[in-house]
Parts: sequence; structure tokens; C-alpha cells
Amino acid sequence: MIEIQNLTKEYGKIKAVDNISFSVEKGEILGFLGPNGAGKSTTMNILTGYISSTSGTIKVAGHDILENPVEVKKRIGYLPEQPPLYLDMTVDEYLNFCAQLKSVPAKRWRSEKKDIMELVKISHVSHRLIKNLSKGYKQRVGLAQALIGTPDVLILDEPTVGLDPKQIIEIRKLIKALGKNHTIILSTHILPEVSAVCDRVVIINKGRIAAIDTPDNLSKMLSDFSRFSVTIAGPENKVRNALSDIYGVKYLEVSNRIKDDEYSYIIEADKDVDVRKPMFNRLAQLGFPILELKSLNLSLEEIFIQLTTTEEMEVQ
Repeated sequence: MIEIQNLTKEYGKIKAVDNISFSVEKGEILGFLGPNGAGKSTTMNILTGYISSTSGTIKVAGHDILENPVEVKKRIGYLPEQPPLYLDMTVDEYLNFCAQLKSVPAKRWRSEKKDIMELVKISHVSHRLIKNLSKGYKQRVGLAQALIGTPDVLILDEPTVGLDPKQIIEIRKLIKALGKNHTIILSTHILPEVSAVCDRVVIINKGRIAAIDTPDNLSKMLSDFSRFSVTIAGPENKVRNALSDIYGVKYLEVSNRIKDDEYSYIIEADKDVDVRKPMFNRLAQLGFPILELKSLNLSLEEIFIQLTTTEEMEVQ
């Protein structure tokens, strides 16, 4: 759906974006991450046609943004960090205005508007002035304008910034639902948000791509082993013997005794071997149930810090 090849943006001697390439598949939710000044906003501004690149190409649904900018913009809905709202308009007036700007036929817009407003749950505030809405509802109105015209691609820049925990959860659920019918690029500093909704991540630093992959694969790539915390009901010595015999298990220790014959263990395994299935099968044969299993692999925050810190050290 989106193909970015050798994209570069220079401001004098400064390269805000330095020869980056990546693609986004149809129906994929891609997390676009990086520290402040990494080049995220510049990349998104080029992708939306707001500014031009120095070199490189961007194609959306096969259309080159330089050769067919109108066709590309028809296929993109954009929610910037500060939603482009007219505060003295009502929600209804604002969305009608945006639909006219996007040249959505009036007959089609009447039915589309109802669907969009129901989707983002703003139907009941349609006649209120935008300036009188809460931060959460303003964000929803901004998302509604991005959905006008049923774009193939949604670009969301910090869509949950400033929202309360309940609103954040609601917007995350909405983004996940939108991923069924749209290709989404999500830029955010809230890394648990990326883990919750994104299929893959692109981490950019100093204008260059530091990593592209799923959070799980990045964790495996940057770790020498996989780590788990597992709680098992069964005699410690028999559980130890059973787990130690499983191919790939490198290290095992008791981390906590819950009660008689119920212990929590820390397990380290070869990062290229998934020990969970053989571990479950072996313990099931012995009649020792697994009560809890948690991954202790690198979190997305740890991956982000490790990659961006390494990149900074290489530049110096």
C-alpha cells in the first residue's frame, strides 16, 4: 500500500531524513517511533504532501506522490498532533466543511457522515461548538475528519496525547478496529500503545532507520536468550528435572515459593528455540499444571532505548 524508497530531506547541510526505505502492507498498523528530532514529523509531512523531499520516492496504492499528488492525497487521512479544528464551528459544520474540501459528493457524504460519527462516537455532540468540547472529544472530531472520504491510509500523529486513561483505552480500541479497513501509520511516544495496537514498528533515529520488525522479533534479535517467569504446581525437584531436560532451556531458578508444591521459576532459553510448547506438554504429562506464564523479554521501551542509544554512540 505504501512504498518509501531512498527518501531524503535536507535543510542546508542538515539531513532531517537520511535515505530511508520501508513499506507498509495493506491492512497493517505500523508504529513509527523515534526520539524528538529523529525525522518522524518530516517523513509524515512528506508522505502527506505537505512538504517535498530532496530525493527519493513515495508511492501510495501505486501512485507516486510527485507525479500524482492529488490521487495520493485522496487516499490519505491525516490526524496531526494538534487536530486542525475550527473552534467556532459546530462539529456538524466542521465535518461538512472538511467533506467539501475533500470533494466528497453530497449524496455520498450524507450516509458517510452518519457512519463516521457513530464510529468515533460523536453523534450526540454534533450540534455543539468544538471549543466547548473536552480534549478527548476534540481528538475524536480530528479523527473523524481524517476518515472523511474513506481513505485507504490513515496517518495518526500522537492520537492519544493529553487524554485521560479511559479515553486512551477507547482511542486504542478504535485504532485497532480501523486497522481492519485501513492501512495505519501510528506515531507516538507512548510505547505501550504501540505494543497494544501495532503489527510492526519502524524505529528512526538521527534521520536514519534503526530497526524495522515486530516487537517480539526485535526483542529476540537484541537479546542473547529468551526469559520467562512461570508458576507451576508440583514438587520442586520433579519440576526442575522435567524442565532441565527440555531442549533449549539454558538456566532455571526458583524465584518465589507461593505455597506447598507451588513455585515461581525464572527460565532462560535459547532465543532461537520456542520452549513453551514442549514445556507445557512435559508438565501436562506429569500432571503439574502451569498457573501463570509471562515473558520477561525486552520491552519495547528497552528496545527503543537500546537502539537509539547505540545509534547515538555510533554517530559520535
